[in-house]
Amino acid sequence: MFTVHTKKMPRNNSKPSLIQKIANQAQVTFKNCDDGKDFLANLAELSALLSEIRAADLNIAPTRKKGSGSGTRARHRAPVTYMHICETRTFSMGVFALRSGVSIPLHDHPGMNGMLKVLYGKVRIRCFDKLDGPPDPDLYPGTVSGAGSETVRKDAVCLAALRSSGEFIQQSAPCVLTPHTDNLHQIDALDGPAAFLDILAPPYDPEDGRDCHYYRVLRTASKNGDDKKGEETACLLEIPQPEEFWCGGEPYPGPKVAV
Repeated sequence: MFTVHTKKMPRNNSKPSLIQKIANQAQVTFKNCDDGKDFLANLAELSALLSEIRAADLNIAPTRKKGSGSGTRARHRAPVTYMHICETRTFSMGVFALRSGVSIPLHDHPGMNGMLKVLYGKVRIRCFDKLDGPPDPDLYPGTVSGAGSETVRKDAVCLAALRSSGEFIQQSAPCVLTPHTDNLHQIDALDGPAAFLDILAPPYDPEDGRDCHYYRVLRTASKNGDDKKGEETACLLEIPQPEEFWCGGEPYPGPKVAV
């Protein structure tokens, strides 16, 4: 008789991180956007996972205040930084960190879905939808006053409806946008620095018609017709990226994600 000694293989008890689960679900959800009920069910599952995520899960925390912030270094820091997590043909995911009082200007996401989940701090998000048709003559100003009047090209102006405006904290549900609803939005950091996890599907790609455009609200009005009771409409002017806004980059310190 003889005894065979078999080497016990170590058990792999490691479970995927929450951010990995979110990435996996985002890939499934947005790869099948046209599946109707299946898409809505997948989107609900993704939203549930996002509702669980916290800054500590990604090893990030608010930047501590150092001094008055009026030095040369502070003046040259990017108002917003981006931590890239992953990107596929289907979606991109990363974290935006905003300094206190900073705004990501009103911008669009052409042909894209998106989800935003606050990780720390508080942000105000105002969402608009573009409306069909030419600008309302009562809203279209013709010129913009300032340092010398500037003529506004009519083809650079569009009409939009304010769909929502609210404040979000880490306990809030994710903010969701689609190619047709809440697609334009502005994000303001309130009462201190803030950060949010951002998913866009598909990613920005100027060569495929998905470039980012920035806008400024020229005028607003409230329509009280029977079909649009109390709806606020706005005349938006497409503008270049504002000089005071730019986005820097920093390494993502959280768990690795493979998709």
